[in-house]
Amino acid sequence: MTVNQQILLDNRPQGEAVESNFKLVQSPLPTVGEGQVLVRHHYLSLDPYMRGRMNDSKSYAQPQPLGEVMQGGTVGEVVESRHPKFKAGDKVVGMGGWQEYSLLDPSVPGALRKVDTTHVPLSYYLGAVGMPGVTAWYGLVKIINPKAGETVVVSAATGAVGSAFVALAKARGCRVVGIAGGAEKCRYAVHELGFDACIDYREHPDTKTMAKALKDACPNGIDGYFENVGGYIFDAVLLRTNAFARVALCGMIAGYDGQPLPLANPALLLVNRIKLEGFIVSEHMEVWGEALTELGGLVAAGKLKPRETISQGLASAPGAFLGLLKGKNFGKQLVKLI
Repeated sequence: MTVNQQILLDNRPQGEAVESNFKLVQSPLPTVGEGQVLVRHHYLSLDPYMRGRMNDSKSYAQPQPLGEVMQGGTVGEVVESRHPKFKAGDKVVGMGGWQEYSLLDPSVPGALRKVDTTHVPLSYYLGAVGMPGVTAWYGLVKIINPKAGETVVVSAATGAVGSAFVALAKARGCRVVGIAGGAEKCRYAVHELGFDACIDYREHPDTKTMAKALKDACPNGIDGYFENVGGYIFDAVLLRTNAFARVALCGMIAGYDGQPLPLANPALLLVNRIKLEGFIVSEHMEVWGEALTELGGLVAAGKLKPRETISQGLASAPGAFLGLLKGKNFGKQLVKLI
């Protein structure tokens, strides 16, 4: 191969993201310089945070630049290396972006690392044993910090983060309740992922009915909440929180198209003395080793069985990404390139 297919962010969304925001192009394969590694991607990761970066607005990360390759996680194989710690054939995970090949500098923190596929499939390093898994670990362990017997709740329960969250929380003796979209996802959450209960938000489309469902699923109240969504679901959870509950604020996908997400009862944060902490997992690289070790162990022991939705070919990435934002995926959303 002498050509590299790439997907660029061509223009910024006006409200809801659409396929015409992206552009598929071809470019020559880059030349490998001293200290660099050329990687052929096997899978690329699609994640909700990418939607926020498409906007030209103030956030925790710089916006995705226009006219450049969409940024994101990738796994693949080294095809050429001029770096002493990498050789052709090494399986690696990195931030290669929406393209078939990437030229990376392993000296940049988080750019590239080798992975062992003996017991963990390569694709899992983009999900359960990758950034989403570490995200679940940090929110649960460092912010919610549950005691055995406590009740914890997670929204987007059957996605990559929620799948890891339940395994980690059950290992700590918690009652774990999920919130997901659709009866099939809720059955999967309970019967395969190990949730004690799962609430279908499509059956409970407002604060009142969601709060009632949470009361039934969490008879002893809610001690910890991992927030991925925002909106009325967050309002309903706050109505059921116990005193000194902890909230790990990871995502607000309900507001990614630009609409505000006001809280209906912010006084509950005070009344219940709730600890609420937002976090970005890439700012906590010091915990990744510990988190990945536990997550890899759960996969190897069969206690973490993540599901994947895989679209084929680079050109399918924009459509798959827009489907992810609407909850059409089941588990971790990937694009298979090879």
